[in-house]
Amino acid sequence: QVQLVESGGGSVHTGGSLRLSCAASGSIGSISTMGWYRKAPGEERELVAQSFSGGRTKYADSVKGRFTISRDNAKNTLALQMNNLPPEDTAVYYCKADGFDSAWAPFNMWGQGTQVTVSS
Repeated sequence: QVQLVESGGGSVHTGGSLRLSCAASGSIGSISTMGWYRKAPGEERELVAQSFSGGRTKYADSVKGRFTISRDNAKNTLALQMNNLPPEDTAVYYCKADGFDSAWAPFNMWGQGTQVTVSS
């Protein structure tokens, strides 16, 4: 079993900052890719930022330059620093991990989501 737990969501005013964290635990063999996704009301879930095992990162155009994804492979944790937040960033943010469990079976796992609200 692999579990992901997000934390750090909350409510801020326009221009504020938040730092989201995600901790993976359980029977993890290795994690190849971790990422942050979000789902806003009336919109499809979209990729926000992604971190690959080789160090490459990917960001949605709307957050590039404002968000920073970071990863600690030793601790199996993922973070998302979000700065200069506009109301358009309001959404439920989800952590996702892809990898192999301790029995070398592939997995992809989602966290429960954490609400981010940016008020004007």
